[in-house]
Amino acid sequence: MLIEIRELELHAIDFKEDFAPGVIDFGPDLRQQGTLHASGQAQLVEERHGKNSRIKDIRLTGELTTAIMLDCARCLEPVERNLRHRFDLLYRPQGADAGRPELSVTTVEAEIGYYEGEGLLLEDALREQVLLALPVKVICREDCKGLCPHCGQNLNGGQCSCAEPMEDPRWSALKDIRGKLHTGGNN
Repeated sequence: MLIEIRELELHAIDFKEDFAPGVIDFGPDLRQQGTLHASGQAQLVEERHGKNSRIKDIRLTGELTTAIMLDCARCLEPVERNLRHRFDLLYRPQGADAGRPELSVTTVEAEIGYYEGEGLLLEDALREQVLLALPVKVICREDCKGLCPHCGQNLNGGQCSCAEPMEDPRWSALKDIRGKLHTGGNN
């Protein structure tokens, strides 16, 4: 859905859209499990930019809900997460801030996105919001044992057949100290 500036100049646009899996590309690591529901409003916000110019920003407010399937960070098994996210976004025309002297960026300015052409594609804004709403690392359960670093077997399903765990040689100095402490330091 294209939210056009021409239409926003006349009135705010209410939206209530459903997106089937595959319509929005979330990349190879995420899979949308059901319909993505998005509802909200887009409105035009005009602001002064210098003495004589005005900028037409798009303010997008609303909420989205969906279910996303991603891989556990430890064992790589699929994990489904239900997502409900509210958003209040501001988009400025691409290049509107070009040519201004460099200043420190305020918190508000750090949250401004940019659009090109005649408007903003709602799908682009929703993709960004889904990706930002997800946790950095997802695990299937708190006690997930992960994968064996040698053979790659999922340790949640049972012990692997690796003969003996390989010891990291960087720990050998600490192991020697521990041995000396247990024997009283008399070697």
